[in-house]
Amino acid sequence: MNALNKNIHIKNGHVIDPANGIDGLNDLYIADGKVLAVGAAPAGFTADETIDAIGLIVSPGFVDLSARLREPGFEYKATLQSEMQAAMQGGVTSLICPPDTDPVLDEPGLVEMLKHRARQLNQAHVHPLGALTVGLKGQSLTEMVELTGSGCIGFSQAEEPVTDTNVLLRAMQYAKTFGYTVWLRPQDAYIGRGGVAASGPLASRLGLSGVPVMSETIALHTIFELMRATGARVHLCRISSSAALELIRSAKQEGLPVTCDVGVHHVHLTDADIGFFDSNARFTPPFRSQRDRDAIRRGLLDGTIDALCSDHTPVDDDEKLLPFAEASPGATGLELLLSLTLKWAEDYAVQQDTGAQRPLSRALARITSEAARVAGLAAGTLSVGAVADVVLFDAGAHWTVEASALASQGKHTPFLGYNLAGQVKTTIVAGHVAYQR
Repeated sequence: MNALNKNIHIKNGHVIDPANGIDGLNDLYIADGKVLAVGAAPAGFTADETIDAIGLIVSPGFVDLSARLREPGFEYKATLQSEMQAAMQGGVTSLICPPDTDPVLDEPGLVEMLKHRARQLNQAHVHPLGALTVGLKGQSLTEMVELTGSGCIGFSQAEEPVTDTNVLLRAMQYAKTFGYTVWLRPQDAYIGRGGVAASGPLASRLGLSGVPVMSETIALHTIFELMRATGARVHLCRISSSAALELIRSAKQEGLPVTCDVGVHHVHLTDADIGFFDSNARFTPPFRSQRDRDAIRRGLLDGTIDALCSDHTPVDDDEKLLPFAEASPGATGLELLLSLTLKWAEDYAVQQDTGAQRPLSRALARITSEAARVAGLAAGTLSVGAVADVVLFDAGAHWTVEASALASQGKHTPFLGYNLAGQVKTTIVAGHVAYQR
C-alpha cells in the first residue's frame, strides 16, 4: 500500500466539525486520503495506523485566506519550504497566496511553477490568487481565464489600489462574466498614502504619518457602487475599522455578494500596542483604536466578518529592525493562527450567543468551513468523502512565542514573549501524516 494512502484510525478525540455541527467525543476513520467515517467503524475497516487523540481536539485542517510564502522572488525573507513547515506546525492545510511576488503572479507559467513546487513538498494545499492587473500596476487586465486554468482561485491587487476606477469596473465586469471572485483590500489610492499608523492622537503624539479610516470607507463606497453595476462577487480583505464594518453589514443586508475577513492580529491589538515605536507592530492596514478593535470582535460574533486569516507576511531582520516608519509592515502568523483564534474564543465565550454552536466550534468555523466557503474550496470539513485534511491540537497546552519556536523564516511578531494556549500535535494532509510534534 502507498504510504500516503494509509488507513488511519483517530480514536478518543473530541471531534469538532463546525460545517456538520459535530462537537463531541468521536472516532475518525480515514482511507485513500478521504474521510471514511465519523463515529462508528465502517464494516471491514482495518487500520494501518492508529492515533490516540485522548485529550485532544480533532478538527478540519485550517484554511488561511492570506499567507505570503515569499516565492518567487523574496527567498531572502522566506522560502516555500520554511513556510510550508510553518503551516504544518500551525495546522494550516490550505493556503491562499496573494499575487505580490517577484515576478507578480500575472502569467500562467508562474502560477504553475508555484503549484508544482508546492506539490513537490507534499504538505499544505497552495491556492494562488492571480493578479487582477498586469504587474499589479492597475492599467491592463490579466488573462483571467488562462490564470484560472493554471490554478488561480480568484484575482487580487494585493496592497496595490487601482487608481483608475474604469479599469476596476472592467475587471469586475470580466470577473462577473466568468464567475470569478475579486479579492480587494479597500484603500483609497491617495488618502493615507505613505501612512504608517492609524490617524489619531497616538500617531500625532509619536509623529507618525497617519492612515485615516476614510481611506477604507471611501474605497468601500466605490467598490459597492461597482458591485451594484456589475453584480460581481467581491471578497474584502483585512478590514480594520468600525465604520467599514457598518458599511459591509449594510451591503450584506442589501444582498450584495460580498464577504470579508480580518487579520487575526487585529482581533487583539490596537494602535496603543505600537508602544515606543515597536516595529513588530507595524502592519498594513494599521492597528486602530480600541473602538475599532471591539467592533471587529462584534463583527466576528454576528457574522459580518466571515473569516479570520493569519495575514502571514514574513519579514527579515534587515527590513524589520529599523525605525518604525522605515520598517516593512507584516509579521509571521501561520503558527499563531490557532492560538490567537482560541484566545478570541476564550475572551468572548460568555458573550457569544452561539445557539447550537459552542464558542470553540464557532471560532474554529472562522478558520475552517467559513474560510473555505469564502475561497470556494472543498475544504474545512470532515464530511464523509471529503479530502482528509485533519488537525489534532491540545487547546490547553501553553507555549511561549519565541523565535526558536517558529519554523517560519520570519521571526517577527508583536506577540513575541507571550504565553499562548493551543498547540498543534498532528497535521494530516490528504490522508498522510505531514507533521507530528
